[in-house]
Parts: sequence; C-alpha cells; structure tokens
Amino acid sequence: MARQLRLSLGREGPPSFDDFARGPSNARALAAVEAWPAWRDGCLAIVGPKGAGKSHLARAWAEAVGALVLEPETPDVIAAAGRPVLLEDADRGVSTEGLFHLINLAARAGGGLLLTARTLPATWPTALPDLRSRLNAFPVAEIEPPDDAVLEGVLRRFFRDRNIRPPEEVYPYLLARMSRSIPDAAEVVRRLDEAGDAGFRPVTRVLARQILDD
Repeated sequence: MARQLRLSLGREGPPSFDDFARGPSNARALAAVEAWPAWRDGCLAIVGPKGAGKSHLARAWAEAVGALVLEPETPDVIAAAGRPVLLEDADRGVSTEGLFHLINLAARAGGGLLLTARTLPATWPTALPDLRSRLNAFPVAEIEPPDDAVLEGVLRRFFRDRNIRPPEEVYPYLLARMSRSIPDAAEVVRRLDEAGDAGFRPVTRVLARQILDD
C-alpha cells in the first residue's frame, strides 16, 4: 500500500471564535463571552472541567478584543488599568489582592475581566471580606464536558492541522469509544498520525481500533 503523504502544518495563528468547535455543551458559555462588553460590572468567569475548551474560548476573546493576558500568581494591576484582562486558572494560586483590584478596575471605562476556572468563584477561599462579596456575586458562564458535536469539530480540526483526511466512518467510531476530553482528542489524532507514518498506512477505522485498543 502506498504511503499517505502528509505535511505537519500545525495551527496557524492564535485561537479564534471561527475555529472554536461549537455544540450544546458550550453554547451558553459562548453566547456569554460574545456578549462582551455588556458583562455585568465588566466581569465574567468561564467555569468548567479540564479539557472542556475554556482556554480556547478565553484566548479567542482575548485575541478579538486585544485583552492583556496576566499571570494569576502575580497579576500586573497597573498595566491592567483601562484595558480588558484575561486571567486563566483563577482558582489555582491567584493573588487575592491582585484579583480584588482587577475586579474593581473591570467596572471602569475601557476595563474588563475574564476568568477561567474549574470551580465557581463563590467557592474560592479568601480572607478579604470585600473580595468575598464580589466573588459570591461574580457572573458565571458554565461550560460542560464536550458533547459529540464539539468533539467531532475538534477532531476534524486536529486532523486538518495534520493534513489528514480520514474516511467519514472514522468519526462516529472514535466518538463512540474515546474519552470526553479535547486534550484526549488531540492525543488520539497524534497517535493515529504517528502510527500511520510508522506503518506506511492511511488513517482508517482499522487503525483507529488498534490505537484505542492500545
């Protein structure tokens, strides 16, 4: 069998709304993010499990509005003044004082604050009473584990990034058997690509079964 010639093209450019895989599991979160700048007090938190697509959605927003992306441990509050800001993994090691100031800045002209987290802001620990009240009332858009529509969309994108065109039957086969995670979908496509190259084989349902069995 002739080898399937492929080029490793990779993703071109930063994440965008155009290449965000959409489905029932993320429809409400997507609508909430796209409602910018009409967020209450300029704030929104995208909350959901690992691998649900929070980071892609948040980075697409940051790219679209020119947001400043800050590190949660040491956010540069001075640089954030008058600008929209993205703070990822805000429930893991964020500076409480920094977060308090960013929330206050978000309500001012030109400001804004988008957080990503796995847990609801109301559950985050803090010793600052004023921050506690703000977190309790923080606007939230929950994103659920990826459904079939989202997973199929990301599988198609990952295959396209690697210049692979599997038969259509591969998609329902993978969806019925793989775990419900976008990072796991990327790993499945990577392994299919490498196995196909190593064995001079096209990506088919037979190869998918071997990869999933492994």
